Amino acid sequence: MVTTGQFLSPTRQAEIQPFETAPRSIVGFACDYPSGLSSGFHSHPRAQLLYAIAGVMRVEAQGSSYVIPPTTALFLPADAQHSVSMEGPVAMRELFLREDAATQISGDPKVIAVSGLLREVIIAACAEPVEWEPHGRGYHLAELALDEIAKATPLPLSLPLPRDARLRRVVFALLDHPHDQKSLEEWGEVANASSRTLARVFRAETGLSFRQWRQQARLTKALSALTMGTHPAKAASIAGFDSVPAFGAAFRAFFGITPGQARLLYPGAGRKTRGAKR
Repeated sequence: MVTTGQFLSPTRQAEIQPFETAPRSIVGFACDYPSGLSSGFHSHPRAQLLYAIAGVMRVEAQGSSYVIPPTTALFLPADAQHSVSMEGPVAMRELFLREDAATQISGDPKVIAVSGLLREVIIAACAEPVEWEPHGRGYHLAELALDEIAKATPLPLSLPLPRDARLRRVVFALLDHPHDQKSLEEWGEVANASSRTLARVFRAETGLSFRQWRQQARLTKALSALTMGTHPAKAASIAGFDSVPAFGAAFRAFFGITPGQARLLYPGAGRKTRGAKR
């Protein structure tokens, strides 16, 4: 593991090292982390599937920010520089993939929906020894995990991040409080830059206008909440909408699914929403 920026303790590095070099196609790593912990930027020589059975992670990788609730996982290719921040206590259960296994998934970072089956497979894989029996339970779990990951539904839970330090003050404040109603002029005071400069640099570095980026940030936060079982009315409030129908229309236009359909990604939500108007 290669680290930059914030300090990652030698103990944690020593814990992870055997999983980065194991001769098996997939190995599971389990660790619980306290709220507020941030890994700092680092990379692993193997691809990984970042998942948590409890808690929400925010991951910054390759110029994008990802919000990862327990109903989703993030696939990262080998050597991808990334940092992980824990938004509340996190029970992480991740998979490290050998190069031949990773090539069956994808070459780019992506967020996937985690089915009930994949969740249980990940948990079971984490209970296997690092060098599981080549033709035993670990092998079958690894093959099933690969198949489930490859077939999983990708989710647009990423946001492009600017490099400009002034803009980063703005976007990280909005990621923490997406419903913030400050205008670009007001954010200019926070960033110590004119609104015209912010608007120009925003589009140049993210490909989006400030309004578009904020809307996407709000909708992404709402999608994350919905996949955790939040009611669409509450999700609309998170996204800064006073009208649930208006939120539903914007949500469907951006993600291609309704808030009700997104909520069905939450295990057991189908029973609550079956027959409900979506």
